[in-house]
Amino acid sequence: MENPSIKITPLSNANYDLWLVLWQRYLTFYETHLPMSTTDTTWRNLLDNNVPIYGFGAWQDDTLVGITHVVLHPNTWNSTECCYLEDLYVNESVRGQGVGRTLIEQIYDFANKKDCNRVYWSTQEGNIAARKLYDAIATQTDMVQYRKNL
Repeated sequence: MENPSIKITPLSNANYDLWLVLWQRYLTFYETHLPMSTTDTTWRNLLDNNVPIYGFGAWQDDTLVGITHVVLHPNTWNSTECCYLEDLYVNESVRGQGVGRTLIEQIYDFANKKDCNRVYWSTQEGNIAARKLYDAIATQTDMVQYRKNL
């Protein structure tokens, strides 16, 4: 379901307070708490043209209803960069109205303009609502993620 009333724009300094609310809800959704210093660094990186991390906001009227963050990086299997969709959050009040799809389609367009070879992301296995959308707009791979936090 697409929603023509949603406008996607890059995040800017003026959006900090609204972004912070959604960022904290996103962390809560994933049962995570980060120190404020990490949040501050994330925000600075989103706005720093010298860091390949980008943030976009989904607006409905004057309300920020969704956010996404992406990281561009080189890789060993292509000669162009990859676009990692690291974070995506849509306010509960507008879920199911096409906001997530619109954000991801914006990232596809952004990555295409940056000459990336792919957009990829991961989600929790039990995130059924999001996975229904993801199954409709991307291909699930057979890769399994392993992690060792340092």
